Amino acid sequence: MAALVPPPPTQVLASTAAKNSFMPISNQAATTIIPVIPKKDAKLANNWKTKTADQLTEAEVIAMPDSEYMNDIQMAFFRLKLVQLKNEVLSNASETTEHLREDTVVVPDPADRATIEEEHALELRTRDRERKLLKKIEQSIHRIDGGDYGYCDETGEPIGVARLLARPTATLSLEAQERRELKQKMFGD
Repeated sequence: MAALVPPPPTQVLASTAAKNSFMPISNQAATTIIPVIPKKDAKLANNWKTKTADQLTEAEVIAMPDSEYMNDIQMAFFRLKLVQLKNEVLSNASETTEHLREDTVVVPDPADRATIEEEHALELRTRDRERKLLKKIEQSIHRIDGGDYGYCDETGEPIGVARLLARPTATLSLEAQERRELKQKMFGD
């Protein structure tokens, strides 16, 4: 008699520690589900031929045949994605500037003043990370213009559509990134 094997899960559950650190206390009992990038859908494989880059969905880009990797449509799709990300980062930066200007009132209570200063420091650290991301976005757009986008800097191998959808600024394939992280872990920066 053959044992019944359940099908592989289509979604991955986040660890309890991760859930607790990001969820409000009232929702900690709920389960957080992290979506997994969908597999290639054969029904969507030819949709890219009749749609423009701004009409394509991520599932349709994933479904494109491997022989069409980084064709003009995919390049245009990722360019749009990067430009949207860039606009979001720039919009957040202007909101930070306005927010910091609004909070310049003098607070006599040292505890309140410390809280406000800590909030400002956290916001500035976040914007610094976004500034670095903005630089990576610009570099990725230049790589698209040069025709190098989507290929690993170290190996020259394709990075993969799924990885680029998850991290549009990726410059290394998953394997090369893992090797780099392992080397950093072993030898430090």
